[in-house]
Amino acid sequence: AIDEEGPETPARRLADALVAALVDRGVVTRDELRTTVEKLDSLSREPAGPRLVARAWVDDGFRRRLLTDATSAAAELGIVAANSTAPTVLTVVENTADIHNLLVCTLCSCYPLSVLGLSPPWYKSRVFRARAVRRPRELLRDEFGLAIPDHVALRVHDSTADLRYLVLPRRPAGTEGWSEERLAKLVTRDTMIGVAE
Repeated sequence: AIDEEGPETPARRLADALVAALVDRGVVTRDELRTTVEKLDSLSREPAGPRLVARAWVDDGFRRRLLTDATSAAAELGIVAANSTAPTVLTVVENTADIHNLLVCTLCSCYPLSVLGLSPPWYKSRVFRARAVRRPRELLRDEFGLAIPDHVALRVHDSTADLRYLVLPRRPAGTEGWSEERLAKLVTRDTMIGVAE
């Protein structure tokens, strides 16, 4: 994933070469690296987003309320989706067979911490922010290994200090009858940002 900031350094080149070599030789996949980083990032706290997504997957009425007024829907589960320092509205956008959503904050790094957990370093980088707006399909394919077909509309949502977003990913096939708790374990930070499915 993207995490460069400022001029390239010898250490950055070495790290990039090492990752590329490990991926090229099949030692590890980019998805395995992403998953490991997510696990490390989430060790200190459990974000509330997976609970919202899992409930939306099993309760269509809740899903509709979440898409209409996410802040109020989150409150139904005892989740405070607002920023503690200023009034913030949470808006949920839904991935479908025809639409894929990607979140970014082009101004800085506005991010719903209570819902998504710690923001990844690449989310804050100027490179990610610029490419997410200018060339989102290329960004997702090249940096995250996520190829969005041309027939799928790709919508980029720009968070602000007052408005934060969450992607409601598509429910994985074969999970019918699963409990909310089991479903919540499938939901990752990256799926709720839109850089993974």
